[in-house]
Amino acid sequence: MMVLLILSLLTLALSSFVMLLASILSKKTIIDREKSSPYECGFDPKSSARLPFSLRFFLIAVIFLIFDVEITLLLPIASILNYTNLFSYLITTMLFLVILLLGLYYEWSQEALEWSK
Repeated sequence: MMVLLILSLLTLALSSFVMLLASILSKKTIIDREKSSPYECGFDPKSSARLPFSLRFFLIAVIFLIFDVEITLLLPIASILNYTNLFSYLITTMLFLVILLLGLYYEWSQEALEWSK
């Protein structure tokens, strides 16, 4: 038990040292105006290189990602039916689906699913 504790502390110390060393060595001390500006054949850029990003699009993408993960969690439910009793299966499945539907209803009521207003 003591050997495991010593190895854990040694691993923690070594990884902390490596992260600290990497943080110190990766610092950029010289901030150059030319390097931070977009390059356009040596001329000043005609417009901003940083285009505005639609926050609405980002919100829809995050909601899609959440529902994608939820579907991934729903898929194994069908194959588990043979290994569990029916009552436990139904309670667990219904509780999970109710939580998903409540989340969907909340997003719908907050108009998060509307693309344009």
